Amino acid sequence: MDIVQTIAIGAGLAWASGMRLYAVMFAAGLLASFGMVTLPGDLTVLSHPLVLGASGLMFFVEFFADKIPGIDSLWDALHTFIRIPAGALLAAASLGIHAEPAVVLAAGILGGTLASSSHFAKAGTRALINTSPEPFSNWAASFSEDALVGAGLWLAFTHAWLFLGLLLLMVLGSFWLIGRLWRFLSGMFRKLSLPALNPPHFSP
Repeated sequence: MDIVQTIAIGAGLAWASGMRLYAVMFAAGLLASFGMVTLPGDLTVLSHPLVLGASGLMFFVEFFADKIPGIDSLWDALHTFIRIPAGALLAAASLGIHAEPAVVLAAGILGGTLASSSHFAKAGTRALINTSPEPFSNWAASFSEDALVGAGLWLAFTHAWLFLGLLLLMVLGSFWLIGRLWRFLSGMFRKLSLPALNPPHFSP
């Protein structure tokens, strides 16, 4: 496996983990165990039966939690502390223990950044969608994320250069979206807090 494909796979797993950590781990490990894909570096541990069992169980739980309005945002909030470190770890592990320590550390930093960009874009979008009471938009968003992660990982394994180019665009788009969502949600919360800060006065 050449260095470009190794980088693409490590970056792809880190980016996708920001949205679907357990699905990414389970799918990559399962495909590797059947010999359908080759995982670089120390990522072969994903195909270990214990890791497959744990990631498969959590993938099952997350699949349904991600499609329930309100629960999805709570799940995202809790996983802020899991997905980003996991993305850093996956990116670093893609290089293996024999790589230069400085290179492994740099890969971890970039992997965490990729995971954070996709995680916060997803979490912010879901928070905005949850302002609507109907569940259909949540389902549509969740299944769209599933498809995006699947397509992204397929490109990472089969068309490394194309994936890396698209990944750059997606990361830039994520940071732009995060900024817009933050301004929108901040403005909405300020409007909601105004009546509480300025209660109406009634003259006798």
